[in-house]
Amino acid sequence: MADPRLTPARADLAAVHLRGQVEAATFVVAQPQQVVVPVLDMRDTPSATSLSTQLLYGEAVDVYDTDPATGLAWGQCLTDGYVGYMRLDGLVDRADPPTHRVISFGTQLYADPGLKQTPTGHLPWMAQVAVTDHQAGYAQVAGGWIPDQHLVPLDQAGPDFVTIAESLTGVPYVWGGRSHQGLDCSALVQLAMARAGLSFPRDSDLQRAEGAPISGPLRRGDLAFWPGHVGVMQDAANVLHANIHHMAVASEPLDRAEARIEQAGVGPIIVRKRLLG
Repeated sequence: MADPRLTPARADLAAVHLRGQVEAATFVVAQPQQVVVPVLDMRDTPSATSLSTQLLYGEAVDVYDTDPATGLAWGQCLTDGYVGYMRLDGLVDRADPPTHRVISFGTQLYADPGLKQTPTGHLPWMAQVAVTDHQAGYAQVAGGWIPDQHLVPLDQAGPDFVTIAESLTGVPYVWGGRSHQGLDCSALVQLAMARAGLSFPRDSDLQRAEGAPISGPLRRGDLAFWPGHVGVMQDAANVLHANIHHMAVASEPLDRAEARIEQAGVGPIIVRKRLLG
């Protein structure tokens, strides 16, 4: 059965490329859109109160249905394939492809290149933008100007993903969150991987399919998986993870984390994985 998180199909309509693979009353062609708010919440149903995930400024979305009455769109994020409902006013028709990403923990938008101005907006870490000009140390993007030092080209990878994840220590835990303002365990791994130039699934059960199982000593960069949870090994003994005990991204000895999580009823670590390549 197709994973509903990753399959743009409902009983009433589905993506046209799924014709013959799923049953639906209508098959529709995607409307190419992109996110134009700093962080856009996605939910699995129109009435859901909890987050499924979040989309970041500049990410591409294929929209298959819109409902002006509720102000919602239903579509699929092209970054990781996640499907759900999001605010229609957070999307516009897809324009120039992004050229750069924001690498500071948030950046300000200014009406003109220059320091002594009131910011007109902000963009989050890992936002994607199309740069059209450079002046006086600022880059022009849709909506204003950003300091050059807050951006890198999309194809410029950061350091190893563990170092990137460690830089997020202290960021609040948010179920379904996917930004430097708040994230969950799998988003920590996915975003750190993305900043390091690697594509990675959104949820921990999907991430668990990556890499090779290991039974020997752990090392930096290995992943430890519990049911519904993932942590990043900093070395043979210490794990970094976004977790509800600390309600933040935190580092602690793996044996301490495993004992506490098992005692809480989640269970022990079910697999340890080493990423290939």
